[in-house]
Amino acid sequence: MKEFVLRTMFFVICLVALCSMTPRQRSMRIVSWNVENLFDTIDDAGFRDEEFLPTGERRWTGGRYWHKLTDVARVLAAMADSNGVPDLIGLVEVENDSVLTTLVRRSSLRQMGYEYVMTHSQDSRGIDVALLFQPARFRLIEYNCINVHARGKNARTTRDILYAKGLVKVDKVVDTLHVIIVHLPSKAGGRAGDNLRRQAATTLWALVDSIKFNYRLSRACSGNTVSAEEVAQNIEEEPRIVVIGDFNATARDQIFQNASLRFADDTKEPGTYSFRGYWQWIDHVFLSSSVVPVAPARPFSMPWMLEDNLTYGGMMPYRTYRGPIYHGGISDHLPVVVDVSFK
Repeated sequence: MKEFVLRTMFFVICLVALCSMTPRQRSMRIVSWNVENLFDTIDDAGFRDEEFLPTGERRWTGGRYWHKLTDVARVLAAMADSNGVPDLIGLVEVENDSVLTTLVRRSSLRQMGYEYVMTHSQDSRGIDVALLFQPARFRLIEYNCINVHARGKNARTTRDILYAKGLVKVDKVVDTLHVIIVHLPSKAGGRAGDNLRRQAATTLWALVDSIKFNYRLSRACSGNTVSAEEVAQNIEEEPRIVVIGDFNATARDQIFQNASLRFADDTKEPGTYSFRGYWQWIDHVFLSSSVVPVAPARPFSMPWMLEDNLTYGGMMPYRTYRGPIYHGGISDHLPVVVDVSFK
C-alpha cells in the first residue's frame, strides 16, 4: 500500500509539473541514430573493445574521439526546429556511461539540458543503446533493460532492449509514453545472426504486446472487473508506444510479420544506410495508433554528413571508418527524425 501511495504521489507531481510548463507547438520531435561505434579510449574490462584504444588496431586516440563527439553533437543540434531541440533521441552503438556523460555534459549539447538512460548489455564488444531526453518534455517514470535470451546452437549474447516510460505533454494532451530502443543483431553472423535477430525481434514484439495488454487491463479494471480474455479483445484501447532503432533489416523482413505497431518510415526516401551503392531502410520508427506522425519518418542529412561513393557512384554517409582505416567522418548511418502528435 505504501508503495502504491508513493507511486500515485509521484504521478500527480509529474502531472502538475507537465501541465504548468509551456507546451511545444502540437508535436514532439523524436530522433533515432546509429552513431557507428562511439567508444571512449579507455579499456572496458570484460569486453572486446581493444581495437578502439590508442594502441589498438584502429588507433582510436583522444583527438579522434573528441572529433567524433563534436560531430555527433553538431548533427543533433542541427535537428532543432522553430519549436526547439529534439525531445527524445535514441542512440545506437554507444559504449558506456562515460561516453554519454561526456556527450551531454561536456560537448556543445551541454547547453541543451539533456538527461539520459542506457542499457548495460553483456554484448561481447560492450556496445549499448541509450535514450537522451529533455526532462521538461519527458518526465521519466521508469526504465528497464530487457535481456534477449539467446537459444540454440552457438547462441551468444546480444544487446539488451531499452524500455523507458515517461509523462509527456503534446498539444494539450498529457499522457504516458512508452519508448523502446533496439539494436538487433546484424546479418554479418550468417545463419546464427539471423536466428539471434529473430529471437531479439520476438522479445521486442512480446514486450510491445505486454504493454498493450497491461494498459487495457488497467483501463478496464479502473471501472468494472473483467476477464483477461475480454481485455485482450478490447483492441480499441491503445497505449502510446514508440519503437526506434537499428533493426538491421528492411521492411519486408520476416521479423516484422508479428509486429503489432505500424511503420512510420517515408518509403519515398531512399533509406538510412548505403550498402554497395544501394540505399536501404534498416533504421525504423514504429508507432501505435494513438501516436500520429505529423509527417512520415525521414532520414536527416546535411551536405557535410555525406560524401561521394567513389566505388559505386552516388552519395553515402560520411563514415568514421572504412574497414579498419580511419576516415574522419561521423557515422555510416543517417539519423531518422519524426514529429508526432497524439490523438
